[in-house]
Amino acid sequence: MKHIKQTATAVALAASALLVSACSPGTTPDTAQNAADGKPIVNKENWPKKIPTSGLTKSLTLPLEAYMASYEDQVTIEQAANDLQQSCMKDYGIDLTLPRAGANPPPSDNDANIERRYGITDRAQAEKYGYELPPALREHTRQPMRDLSGVEVEVLTGHTKPELPEAPEGVKAGGAFAGPGQTKPARAEYNGKKLKTGGCIGWSKDQLGVKEVDPIIVAELAGDSLVQSMKDAKVVKAIAAWSACMDGKGHKGLADPYKAMDQGVTSDGKPSPESIALAVDDIDCKEQTDLVKTWFGVETAIQDRQIAGHKSLLTGIKEQHGKEITVAREQMAASAR
Repeated sequence: MKHIKQTATAVALAASALLVSACSPGTTPDTAQNAADGKPIVNKENWPKKIPTSGLTKSLTLPLEAYMASYEDQVTIEQAANDLQQSCMKDYGIDLTLPRAGANPPPSDNDANIERRYGITDRAQAEKYGYELPPALREHTRQPMRDLSGVEVEVLTGHTKPELPEAPEGVKAGGAFAGPGQTKPARAEYNGKKLKTGGCIGWSKDQLGVKEVDPIIVAELAGDSLVQSMKDAKVVKAIAAWSACMDGKGHKGLADPYKAMDQGVTSDGKPSPESIALAVDDIDCKEQTDLVKTWFGVETAIQDRQIAGHKSLLTGIKEQHGKEITVAREQMAASAR
C-alpha cells in the first residue's frame, strides 16, 4: 500500500483550525460536580453532534467518516477501560479514582472536523463568536488526580515511575533534557499477587480486545483528500469566486478561507466587532458562491476512490472498532449493575 505523506495530515489539521482533542478518561458518575465551580464534570449537551445540524455543512458527512471513531464511542471505550483499571488496582489493595471521560469535548465529532474543514460555516455562531469557539468549548473542566506512588505506577502501567535523565555537567536540568523520562520493568508482584503484563492498563486493553490497529491511516487519507481537492479546477474556481466576493466586501487579499480564519482569530480569544464582521462576510460569500457545496462534492468523489483503493484495510479498522465498542458497552453495563 502506498504510504500517505504526513504532510497531508498536517495540512488538514492546519486547515481545521481550533480543532482540539479533549478526551479525558475517568469513571465518576455523570452527575458528579466539578469541585472548582460546581458544574457537572460531564455535560453531554456540549458534546459535538455526529452530523452537523446547522450551517452550510448541515447534514453533510464525508465518506471516510464512516471509518472514524465518533467522540461518543471514544469516550465509551476510555470509560470502560478506566472502570477496569480501577477494579484491577483495587485487587492489589490500591484505591484509585481516575478522571471521568467526556469532560472536555472537542468541537467536532471526529477527525474530519467537517464543521470547519472548509473554514467556518455556521452563520449563527459567527454572529456571536466570530472565528472563536463557543464559550462552553473553550472552558476546561479540571479533574485533579492525586500523585501516584512508585509502586502504584508499577501496578497501573507495568513499568516504574519515569525518572528524568540527568543533564550533562554544566547544563541546567529541565528544558531540552526534561524528556519523557526513563522507565524500567515493574516488580514481579505486589501484595502477594503477580503484576499483569502491561500493568492494569495493559490488562484493561486485553479485556476490551483493543488491538494496535492504525486508525491514523484514516486521518491521513482524509488529509490527503483535502490536499487533492484544493487542486481541483472546480474548487480552485469556487475559491477564487469566494475571494472576489470577499474583496468586494472590503476584505482584500484573502486567497482562501483559511487565510480569513487566520486573520479573524483574535489573540485573546474574545471576538472583536471586526472579526465578527469578517466571519459573517466569509460565510455569506461561501453561500453566494456555493463554495462549501462544490468543495464537499469534489472531496467526496476523491474519498470514494480512496475507499475503493484501501477497502480491505479500512474494513478491518471498522470491524475492529465495532468489536471494541460492543465489548466496552457490555463492560459499562456490567459496571452499572
